[in-house]
This record gives sequence, structure tokens and C-alpha cells, in this order.
Amino acid sequence: MRPLRFVALGDSLTEGVGDPVGEGWRGWAALLADGLAPADVPAQFVNLAVSGAQTRDVLERQTPAALAVRPDVASVVIGVNDTLRCSFDIHAVAARLDEVYAAFTRQGAVLLTACLPDPGAMLGLPGALARPLARRQRAVNTVVHALSERYGAVHLHAAEGAWLTERAMWSADRLHPGELGHRQLAVRFHALLAEAGLATGRAPSSKPEFPAPTRSASLWWLATAGTGWVARRCTDLLPQLLTLAADEVRHRARGTSARLDLRASHAVASALAALSVTEQPDAA
Repeated sequence: MRPLRFVALGDSLTEGVGDPVGEGWRGWAALLADGLAPADVPAQFVNLAVSGAQTRDVLERQTPAALAVRPDVASVVIGVNDTLRCSFDIHAVAARLDEVYAAFTRQGAVLLTACLPDPGAMLGLPGALARPLARRQRAVNTVVHALSERYGAVHLHAAEGAWLTERAMWSADRLHPGELGHRQLAVRFHALLAEAGLATGRAPSSKPEFPAPTRSASLWWLATAGTGWVARRCTDLLPQLLTLAADEVRHRARGTSARLDLRASHAVASALAALSVTEQPDAA
């Protein structure tokens, strides 16, 4: 019997950061993999996600490797790291995601996607700093929504819900889910797949296997490894983010903040129009 093949693409979220097991990470995708098929059906799980990955990395590095496996199920959850770079361009993000989604659809794989919470809010940044990041993440989510519908993906609305405000769901860095959060993602993805008749195995458990990190352990992580992690991903963004924040403050003072939202909406509409999203992809 040919094994069911599940390949996961993305960044640290899909790599499993926040859900340590042994010397490595486990994460929602590994938890989901165990429930895609009945216990008597062999399964093959390949996790190609890499911490810090952007849509360019998924397109140029992860997708060719994933296609070589010829997966039955492929998850593509990506975009937050793009918003944390000074090079952020919603047109480029949309074009890359369109190419990646199309490649898996042509090969006949079930495509899994998700919209994600905005990093500024999760980190608790001040409003003037958080709003530009939120605007970028909304743009990415809008693109993911539109392309997921176009390609018939199984799409998870992970950018909303009570789980975002439940501290127990999140790891010390407040950007990655902890074990409970990863289990929540796995359970929600499995429910969507089961509803569509695409997951026939036992649903992942929502109960934690390991005790949650203590508050002192979380503070120690933030003071040591966590600070470096955030710094490595935001160094090139910081000068631009300060400029964006200053622009945010000026517009609020003038009462013209709506112009920034309108500008972002126009950019998203332009990016999607360039992809001719009304045209249906070729059948697999």
C-alpha cells in the first residue's frame, strides 16, 4: 500500500518552534500528520519548514523539494517573516504564493493554508509601531484568502478566535504557539479536513503531553535567546518601522489615518488583479 504523503512548508511556526520534544521541535504539522489516515495505513511526513523563511524561500527552495515527494497533502503556511522585512512587497508575496499554490494544485495535492495573527499585536508593540505591521499582515491574509479560494485549499482562519488571547496557548516569545497552541492548530486543521472527507484518522489530542514552561523559564528565554531571535528578524526592518510609525503619528494628528488603510487596500487589489484571480487554474 502506498503511504499517504504529507509535506509541510513554511517558517518557524510549521517547523514547530514553541513545542519542544527531545532535542528538537515537533509542532502542529507533525501532530496533524498522525491523524490524516487510519492507523493501518502507512504515512510519510516530511517537514521542510525553516525558521525565518519567507515566501521567496518557500517558492525557490522548499517547493521543488516538496514536489519531488509528490505529496497527497501539502501545507503552505507562510508570510509573517515577509512583513518583518524592509523589503516587504505585497505584489511579490502574492505572485510567489500564486505560483506555489498552482504547483501543488497541478500535481493533485490537497492544499492546506492559513491566515495568521499580526506580529505587532502578539508582541504587544505600541500602537504607532504595531499598526503598520498589522496593516501588512492584513494584506498578506487577504491575498492568502483570495488565492486559497481560487485553488480550492483547505483554509484555516488562524488570525482570529479566543485562542489568540489565551496566554497558555503561547510560548515565552509570544510569537509562537506553545504545545497547547500547536495542538489547537492541529485539531482545527484536522476538523476541516475531516469535514471535507480528507482526514480519516484519529483527531490529534488537544491535551498537553508536557507541563507548560514556568514563568521564570519564560523570562529567562526572553532575556537570552529570545532577545537575539527577535533582533535577528527585525534589524533590517527597524529603521523603516520607525519611519512608518512617524508617518502613522502624523496621519493620526491630522485625522487622515484612513488614507493609510486605503493605500494598503489599493495595493492588495492591484496585486490580486495582476494575477488575474478570476481566471481558474488548470485542472490537476
